[in-house]
Amino acid sequence: MAKKTPKATARKNAPAKTPARRAPHAKVPSAGTPVTLEEAQALALATAPRLAARRAATPQAPAQDGPSPATVGKEREKLRKRQEDDREANRREYTAVMRIMKERGARAPAGKGARRGTVAATRFTPLQVVAEGDSWFKYPVPLFGGGIIRRLQKRLGVPILNLAAAGDEVRFMLGVEQRKRLSETLTEGCPAGGPWDVLLFSGGGNDIVDNPMALWIREWNSAVPPKRHLDDVRFAAALTLVRAGYEDLIAMRDKHSPNTRLVFHGYDYAIPDGRGVCKYGPWLKPTFDLHGFPNQATAQEVVNEMLTRFAFMLQQLSSDSVTYVSTQGTLHAQPSAWHNELHPEKKGFDTFADMFHAHLRQIFPGRVL
Repeated sequence: MAKKTPKATARKNAPAKTPARRAPHAKVPSAGTPVTLEEAQALALATAPRLAARRAATPQAPAQDGPSPATVGKEREKLRKRQEDDREANRREYTAVMRIMKERGARAPAGKGARRGTVAATRFTPLQVVAEGDSWFKYPVPLFGGGIIRRLQKRLGVPILNLAAAGDEVRFMLGVEQRKRLSETLTEGCPAGGPWDVLLFSGGGNDIVDNPMALWIREWNSAVPPKRHLDDVRFAAALTLVRAGYEDLIAMRDKHSPNTRLVFHGYDYAIPDGRGVCKYGPWLKPTFDLHGFPNQATAQEVVNEMLTRFAFMLQQLSSDSVTYVSTQGTLHAQPSAWHNELHPEKKGFDTFADMFHAHLRQIFPGRVL
């Protein structure tokens, strides 16, 4: 008799294998017959062997609708903490740079002021600028160079405290949490000393696009001009919320920092071609697809109408202390001018930064070269 090996002994003493878990027993109804949930589950497993094998091999746990509240809460807290840390780091860097420029004196970027022939002509009192807004002000830096603000501060030769966040909406920027922060920023003034000279604000674009846009775009009707597919009453209601945010911002400025200039802009005529970025978007084309628009040209007319009305609203808010930068119609309505549906290519952002720079030079002669 052969001597049992350790492996053979282990196999003999090992517990019996648990039979694979079978799919829930349910009588499969004939084709065309309504099914219960259990019957549908059985059908799915019967027609998908891999799914059935996975079900058999996976320990059954109590059903859950996604992550637990505790897990979601932790992730939201992590995100909030990262955003706060980023804002604080930006503030520290801005403060350090601006203090140095104010203490040592500010000098214009190379080339500016040279036509006046002296080094003294390139010296200036640095403008104290804060920005709040969305992705037009804060766009990804790696491989793209950021949005308007990063480019504008190079042209100005001074740092800008940028509070903007991609995807932000006016209803949130002027909501409870961010309103408090913005109010404190205006009240406390520049962290390097003195009041803010100017607050640049970019907002409203995200409020009127993406999923909610389906509410104010009508079903396609070839007998109606494309522009008429914008529901006037519903879009006016959406635009009223955006205007309320801008009006409150102006009132906050008047109360906490009356000498701070406000500068707004109206984006440009975004193209509904279905392109997103970094797994975000598209923000326009899905609505037009949902409502049966036949092509991009018809959708473009509606987008242009929306943005034209948005710009008109901002123009109505302009005053001696509120500047509107007329940016619409700057870019060509073709994919090569746009990085995606809502954001310009690099040259486009450069152009808009130039436009802001030109306006600030008019507002602050001698301080912007």
